[in-house]
Amino acid sequence: MQDLSAAEALTLLDYASYFDLIDAHLPSGRDEILHYLTEDKLVVRQDNSLYAITNLGAILFAKRIAAFDSIARKSVRVIQYGGIDRINAIREEVGGKGYANGFEGLLKYIEGLLPVKEEIQGALRKSISVYPQIAIRELVANALIHQELSISGNGPIIEIFDNRIEMTNPGIPLVDVERFIDNPPRSRNETMAALMRRAHICEERGSGWDKIALHCEMQQLPSPKIDVYDDSTKVTVFSHIPFRKIPMKEKLWSCYIHTCLKQTCGEQMTNSSLRTRFGLSVENKAGISRLISSAVDIELVKPLDPNTAPRYMSYVPYWA
Repeated sequence: MQDLSAAEALTLLDYASYFDLIDAHLPSGRDEILHYLTEDKLVVRQDNSLYAITNLGAILFAKRIAAFDSIARKSVRVIQYGGIDRINAIREEVGGKGYANGFEGLLKYIEGLLPVKEEIQGALRKSISVYPQIAIRELVANALIHQELSISGNGPIIEIFDNRIEMTNPGIPLVDVERFIDNPPRSRNETMAALMRRAHICEERGSGWDKIALHCEMQQLPSPKIDVYDDSTKVTVFSHIPFRKIPMKEKLWSCYIHTCLKQTCGEQMTNSSLRTRFGLSVENKAGISRLISSAVDIELVKPLDPNTAPRYMSYVPYWA
């Protein structure tokens, strides 16, 4: 948005959230506020001494994202369905703020729609989300930061079903989905990613998928499923599914992701570690052995030492 007075520019941006998120003191003077916003390329001063709000400034810190025509369709949509299909939509909400100043509110809204389970901890009964909150946070941040912003007409969509959450964003990954965990970080929106890191929304260290996968394992959920389409990417997080009901394809993917996590820690996947990952007892040892054999057959994992005795066999990802 161009040709704005200083007062108009500051009226449109949530500059107070900007200073709060980057842990900086809010200046008392308008000129000093605009100096900071200009340094971070949220606004630019034009040759005619008026100001323009950049797409970066609008998409991250707009008070009302709909006020900016160029990015209005990039608002986050959250849709909740009753059941496991899209027939019965219960509610739909479109985010009104920028990604940075609206991030915590977006997370709280999503968490309020998710089912919870009650656990007894000591003498207290505590409600716990059936999905790991850290994984949801990282996935929402990924959907915002890694989207292809040049694809007009749509933005990130978060759909909540009774048995899963689907997050879809425009654009395809810059990294092979099988190498999300071990590859160095890459972002098509580096300036936005850097500022959101300073705002403590993302890390820019490439550890996001490690956290997502690890926390899903800790709650013994299937590893998040990644589907890549012509111009979009969808990540699906499942609620708990008994091992016998997990589709074979998802078991193999979870086995592979578990092996990748072990590899990044300097360890290897074993029959025992995979049983622990799925919450299975030693009586399931034979079934897990068959699952590992299938993963080896399709070349997702490989033995660390093929000549080791079967009872001591350990495995690494195919790329190790």
